[in-house]
Amino acid sequence: MTETPLRTLFCVGNNQNFFDLPKDDIGPVWIATQQFLTQLRDLEGVSIIGTFDDDSHMVGPSDGWPWTFYVLADVKDQPTVKEACNLLRTIMVGEHALWRYFKIEARMGRELTIRDDVVV
Repeated sequence: MTETPLRTLFCVGNNQNFFDLPKDDIGPVWIATQQFLTQLRDLEGVSIIGTFDDDSHMVGPSDGWPWTFYVLADVKDQPTVKEACNLLRTIMVGEHALWRYFKIEARMGRELTIRDDVVV
């Protein structure tokens, strides 16, 4: 990692194709989702800080915010963020890429620090 990694929020949302699947066909999508999360975790230069799943209170496709689930990570650089997002194009669910069922957006910035030396 570089000295100052990019604080990155990966926002992932189900799309309508996921909800159009018969319940018996959802299992392979969950397996591919676990593969995505594992490959993201294992990418060189990615350090996962935490995850957040909104599936209990967000039902239906994610057309934008709020997303279905989030992964907060420190990432060494923008090409690695791009590589992480590309996983949805390369992980397969049968004959389709995972991006048929999910979409991803990455928000990059810097860590927000709460300073002790500022008096309010």
